Formats: sequence, structure tokens, C-alpha cells
Amino acid sequence: MKAQRGFTLIELIVVISIIGILAAFALPRYINMQSQSRAAKLSAIYGAVRSAASLASAACRVDQGGVSVNPTCTQDAGSVNMDGLAVTMRFGYPTADGAGIVTAAQLTPQVDQLTILQGNPLVIQIRGASDPSNCQMTYQEPPARGQAPIVPAPSNGGC
Repeated sequence: MKAQRGFTLIELIVVISIIGILAAFALPRYINMQSQSRAAKLSAIYGAVRSAASLASAACRVDQGGVSVNPTCTQDAGSVNMDGLAVTMRFGYPTADGAGIVTAAQLTPQVDQLTILQGNPLVIQIRGASDPSNCQMTYQEPPARGQAPIVPAPSNGGC
């Protein structure tokens, strides 16, 4: 008769303890990676919003310069066509709403996991942040003709 071989209770406890210790070191790193990922996403959206505002402004200036066949953008209002989408404008830059800068930057709240708080300034927050009010950026329409929109650096301390 052969003796049965297997693991002793002590061996199983040692292995489970080692796995627990490794998990204790890995979990904080994983959580930190999620935070860094949300901060990187916020930086990317910040760049996209700034670029979209500049591109829409350039398209508006083309309209004002008489180059466009059917100009729709004036110094004070109107709209421009960006990738087949109408972007509403105010003082030569996108408005601070869904039809303005959100359309120009092609942001989709559901797909991009964003919360967009309407108003002027428009607030864009990253979903899943530990403190959404400290993981956000704002876009404010230009206050007057000849001025640029106000897009301060994003706040990412709570991502």
C-alpha cells in the first residue's frame, strides 16, 4: 500500500500567508496606477479642449475673411463646421456648452467616462475619481470680443 502524498496544513498556511503579503504590496500600486491613469486622461482632455478651441477659432476667422462660400461665423456669434458637426461660437471661439466646446473636442461623456457640468465656465470631471472636484478642468467662453477663452490648468490632486 502506497502512502498518500499531499500538502500539510502548515505548508498551505505558509503559501496563503505569502500570497497575502504579496497582495498587500500590489494593491496600493494598483490603486495608484488608477489615479495616474485618470490624471493622464484629464491632461489629454485639457489638450484636446485647447486644440479644439484653436481650430474652431481658425475656422471662424476663415469664415470672417470671406474665403468660405457660405460664412456662418461672425465676430460675435454663429457656428463653424468641424468634421461635419456644427460648433456654436461666441466671440470667435466655441461656446461653453454641449453644442460648443464639447462638440468641437468630440467629447462623449458616456464613452469617455466624464461628467460635464453645464454653465460658463463649463466643468469637465473624470468619473471614478476619489474627489471629482479635484480631478477636473474648466472652459470659460471669452469674456469679450478679441479675447481668448479661459482654460486654466486642470486640477488633478483628487484623481
